[in-house]
Amino acid sequence: MEPERVRAATRVPHGGEPNPDILDFSANTNHRTPDGTREVYAAAFDEARRYPDDGYPAFRAAAADVVDCDPEQVVPTPGGLAAIRLAIATRVKPGDSVLLPAPSFAEYAREVELQGGRPEFVAHDALLDTDPAEHTMAVVCTPNNPTGEAADPDRLRAFAVRCRATNTDLLVDEAFLGYTRYESLAGTPGVVVARSLTKLYGLPGIRAGYAVATDDRLADLQTARRAWNLSTPAARVGAHCLRDEAFVAETRDEVARERARLREALATRYEVFPSDAPFLLFDTGDESVDDVVAWARENGVAVRDATTFRGLDSHVRVAVKSPDENDQLLEALDVRD
Repeated sequence: MEPERVRAATRVPHGGEPNPDILDFSANTNHRTPDGTREVYAAAFDEARRYPDDGYPAFRAAAADVVDCDPEQVVPTPGGLAAIRLAIATRVKPGDSVLLPAPSFAEYAREVELQGGRPEFVAHDALLDTDPAEHTMAVVCTPNNPTGEAADPDRLRAFAVRCRATNTDLLVDEAFLGYTRYESLAGTPGVVVARSLTKLYGLPGIRAGYAVATDDRLADLQTARRAWNLSTPAARVGAHCLRDEAFVAETRDEVARERARLREALATRYEVFPSDAPFLLFDTGDESVDDVVAWARENGVAVRDATTFRGLDSHVRVAVKSPDENDQLLEALDVRD
């Protein structure tokens, strides 16, 4: 990192509600975890008294099965953001230009800037049509956060080919792709994929994720990865959850049903974006975002002020949760389905 850039940087806002008495719709995490997760976590305590196997064979094998790649191509990380940082830190130098979607996850720009790079923002729905030449890296978030739509697979693969032809790294953040039936780009030459257990498996506090890469980029990530960077409980829980295909299928079905119901209800009052993700973005129109956020909170629900995302000035993002919890959200927003 560039020390001067670090001193000039700030933290970026995120969702997440620390008050347990407030129902949290500001963070896009599953309201469920796979059966047996608590028991796996508890059983890992005795093993945690010694250093973990730095090769993480069980975790890597489970992750590889999910994204259909070779286990050797999986690089364990403490969360998806750590995978994003690792990919950017091993490629971006001071002065390098990086294509970033907007609006999208603010940590991309922060990580680029910490390395001394220059973020070049492109509309999130136009980035795949951009010429990647003259850029060191391009970042795609699919489904995009906060807008919710997944990238068209054919357009994304064509963009990956163009990036490879211009020696432009492509970083694809697939934190929410497990909620869809689209195939991962893991194992595609020239592409680094970042994945997380935070969203789909409802485990933001475990801090487990991984990157997938090939060839020289894989070697870079493997070399730069910190030793023992995944705790024993995180590795054990991660492997357990990644193996639970039935849980993923059930989650996809429930989220799809509830997302459609929520969108229809919210659309009676707001302009709601289409979404492939476990969240919905809506424009509050004539209503103040501050008022909507405050009103929801007074009624026991936290929603995400989305004006912190680049280019959004009248928007709120809400997660998709269980049917009962979603009913509470609609009631808090004074919306009836």
